[in-house]
Amino acid sequence: MSNALTHKILITLGFIFAYRVLAYIPVPGVDTGVIADFFNTNANNALGLANMFSGNAIERFSIISLGIMPYITASIVMELLAATFPALGQMKKERDGMQKYMQIIRYFTIFITVVQAIGVSMGLQSLSGQGGASAVMIDPTTFVAISTFSMLAGTMLLMWIGEQITQRGIGNGISLIIFAGIVSGIPSAISNTVKAVNAGEMSFLVILAILAIMVITILSIIYVELGERRVPISYSRKTIMQNQNKRVMNYIPVKVNLSGVIPPIFASAILMFPLTMLQSSKNETLLAIADILAPGGIVFNVVTFGLVVFFAFFYASIAFNAKDISENLKRQGGFIPGVRPGEHTKDFLNEVASRLTTTGATYLAIISTIPFVFINSMGASFYFGGTAVLIIVQVALDTMRKVEAQRTMNQYNTLGNVGL
Repeated sequence: MSNALTHKILITLGFIFAYRVLAYIPVPGVDTGVIADFFNTNANNALGLANMFSGNAIERFSIISLGIMPYITASIVMELLAATFPALGQMKKERDGMQKYMQIIRYFTIFITVVQAIGVSMGLQSLSGQGGASAVMIDPTTFVAISTFSMLAGTMLLMWIGEQITQRGIGNGISLIIFAGIVSGIPSAISNTVKAVNAGEMSFLVILAILAIMVITILSIIYVELGERRVPISYSRKTIMQNQNKRVMNYIPVKVNLSGVIPPIFASAILMFPLTMLQSSKNETLLAIADILAPGGIVFNVVTFGLVVFFAFFYASIAFNAKDISENLKRQGGFIPGVRPGEHTKDFLNEVASRLTTTGATYLAIISTIPFVFINSMGASFYFGGTAVLIIVQVALDTMRKVEAQRTMNQYNTLGNVGL
């Protein structure tokens, strides 16, 4: 392993460690025991699901309780606006414009974080534990100001950590933060499952069924994630030293799942905030709506299925630009055998991508809902459900690919330096 790759891996691990340390720093002025007891009784609803994505930071009311979700929500809104307004979409393609685009996302993240932090802080004041002990131990107005500032600082620091991992480490920083948060809760989820078996609350056959579902889910994810359609490309002017007069065939790899792990993360970000707000309300009507939308219910799974499909198509249209690919092929003297260069190539690639995205979106939606339905019916934790397993496996595969790509690039650099 090269020094450069080792350096990137150590930077990534260092930032992830910093993230986990932040998860244990509570907002000043709260009784963490009261909050922990409250989340223990709400482990199987929307609050428990939100707690899983935050890496258990919410149950400690950490300064990063809001997690990276405000940043993801801001990114979703900006992507939708960029797809709607051509000027904003053009801004993303320019180097200076991309910096302005990211700056707008940061400002919007600040706005969303402040709104959510104020809402959570005010809602927490009505929370009380056993014996009537309040979760807030200081003046309510002062607490709202302190907690809003603390959670804003924590979210912005978390956003900075994600960007630093992406730029200086290995893998996508935002995805790795969510990955680390979910993985950090797996040991306690396993421990609670073992306790449930020992207490007779869960049978050994149920454990075997859960393991079987998880294995099938993981194998399905790996199979689809590694699948791709290789569109053959012929370069009429490309030569190789050994065969200068022969055309050399190449290909464009089009993945079955072009959108990666983004759709389930976006869908979770869209669902978590309103569900959390509804669940923490004292209004009977809002609580009834929260029960209807509770994780594991029919409505929740239908909405999740629809959101995952929507974001899969939406993000695939951004990630795969058939027009740019066709123009680059034409500029380099390449063409798809049997397809005319230019507009015909673009239409052909769009058709291929559309068919694959239909399959990929369906796969993502099924993986995000069906395993969770079975797992939830058996009384198991969210950590063993489809979305959590999907994010863990996809991020792990993506990181492994980037590590391998970095190793390959280092080998080429080494060969270039020695003159081979």
